[in-house]
Amino acid sequence: MAKKYFGVIGLGTFGSSVARELARRGIQILALDSNEEKVKDIANEVTQALVVNATDEKELRNSGIADCDVVIVAVGESMETSILITLLLKELNVKQIIVKSLSPLHSRIAVKVGADRVIYPEYEMAKRLAESLTTPNILEEISLSPDYNIVEVVLPQKFIGKTIAEIDVRSRFGISIIAIRRKETVILDNGETDIKEETTISPSAMTELNEGDILVVIGKQEDINKLTRE
Repeated sequence: MAKKYFGVIGLGTFGSSVARELARRGIQILALDSNEEKVKDIANEVTQALVVNATDEKELRNSGIADCDVVIVAVGESMETSILITLLLKELNVKQIIVKSLSPLHSRIAVKVGADRVIYPEYEMAKRLAESLTTPNILEEISLSPDYNIVEVVLPQKFIGKTIAEIDVRSRFGISIIAIRRKETVILDNGETDIKEETTISPSAMTELNEGDILVVIGKQEDINKLTRE
């Protein structure tokens, strides 16, 4: 399967970070910005970096951005600029447009003019920080939808030594355990010991839970929070 070709418009802190991280993962990146210094700064780290005024339809088309499978609009100066670029990308028939939102109003307008996905980093980071402070047993979280998440949770103390069947999280909390991450001490050939992490996918109901286990669960966030408070 051919790798996707990504475009990033706007090379501020967010846009340049996304471009660099994608490039590190072997993704082809076309990076655009009207600021020559920002373009020079990232040029050696991405496939191609161009100085382009993305609000100019001709310049945007000539940049080759329409060849990208996914374009991330990371412009941070103004909502109007971001919306105009999103509209131009839609007219260029870009397959998928992701917009960095500056506000809830920006999010709504971006969707109406053609954004396939809107991200609001400040809100999402604030939400994650609040959750990490109020539910410290949650380690990682992947949002599947506005309602359902996949979350890594430290095994509550009261469940140590019990089986999955005994704690019965499905009926008690309305969530499911889809995997268990566990660190175990192993003896090497030279007699020394080492710590090895193993992940069990779809553990059986009779699996006994040990201290330090990480449960990977799926469910509604409010139900997962109930588990972490046990």
